[in-house]
Amino acid sequence: MAEQAFIESVREWLDEHHTEDVRAAPAESGLRNAFVKKLADQGWICPNWPKEYGGAALSFQEHIALVQEFRQRGVAVPEDVQSRNMIGPTLLEFGTEEQKLRHLPRIARAEVRWCQGYSEPGSGSDLASLSTKAVKEGDHYIVNGQKIWTSGAHEANWIYVLVRTNPDAPKHEGISMVLMDTDQPGVTVRPIKLISGTSPFCETFFDNAIAVDLVGQQDRGWTIGKRLLQHERAGISGMGATGVTAQPSGPVCYHLAELARQYIGEDANGRISDPAFRDEIIQYRFNQQAMQLTLARVRAENDSGETEAFATSIFKYVGANQSKAETELQVRIRGCQGTGWEGDTFTPGDIASTRGWLGARAISIAGGSNEVQLNIVAKRVLGLPD
Repeated sequence: MAEQAFIESVREWLDEHHTEDVRAAPAESGLRNAFVKKLADQGWICPNWPKEYGGAALSFQEHIALVQEFRQRGVAVPEDVQSRNMIGPTLLEFGTEEQKLRHLPRIARAEVRWCQGYSEPGSGSDLASLSTKAVKEGDHYIVNGQKIWTSGAHEANWIYVLVRTNPDAPKHEGISMVLMDTDQPGVTVRPIKLISGTSPFCETFFDNAIAVDLVGQQDRGWTIGKRLLQHERAGISGMGATGVTAQPSGPVCYHLAELARQYIGEDANGRISDPAFRDEIIQYRFNQQAMQLTLARVRAENDSGETEAFATSIFKYVGANQSKAETELQVRIRGCQGTGWEGDTFTPGDIASTRGWLGARAISIAGGSNEVQLNIVAKRVLGLPD
């Protein structure tokens, strides 16, 4: 009964505030920004966070109900996975009270954007070999080095960075996590243009940059860094329970079927005329539904929101493959139109489909490559030796 009352209150609120004008407004318009502020006032941008940090302290079931209502009504929340799904939960678990009060409310109000400083030119999957150094001076750290593939660094206000604070320790030790403002002379960001035509990734250089916060203990940051990766993998797979921006499987499957009818046509019975594509779309839908049901079961078994590392690795692996399968299907359904890059002969949807297909390949690398996830499953689930 309590859950149903909550759902009704959400619907009433959305009826009043999520008007047709808001839905039609551009992303950065005054109307849309005012609506986001109202969401933040409700604590609904990070709804499962404690109220003192800007959340709404929703229960697990209330949070899921809120996400479902948002999805059904097409409520657009500014997407910021790095802040809400990664560093936010990490600070909730490992941050000091002062760090939580300083950083989390701004995340929960969508007033700040974060990015990740993990990978380096010589340290990708073998992240523990990182060489970016930090030296403590008084109440802060001086950071020197380079990071690469720092998603969204060109738009971020803050960055969380794994640094080496003890070069004499074994590589998995002597690592710390620090936080720093990107708007300072010692931080230089250079976007990397991808084959998809976009530049979401950057190179980030630190030249005597100042980090004001240490998360956890010095030289003990490897455990914290791995925990954050669990949050990242959970977010990529759809397992994450912090944000309210993930898309459900239903509309994607519906879109594929409608796309096939548009580009391939229908038979006399109103079915997609090519039986091979019919089978592939149905198989994709079965796989997606099976994943969503399994995710729901795992979430229900983990009301605390904590999940074993191998579970996030399994779902991250499956989710990445599903994303690649969906974008590949889109391109193949469009046929020659699915190879569009630019020009008047291609629709905006054709071009977006091509670039989405190219960009989806990065999902199998971000947050730990597919091979890394399979290694985790081999060790943690199957008990195989290194």
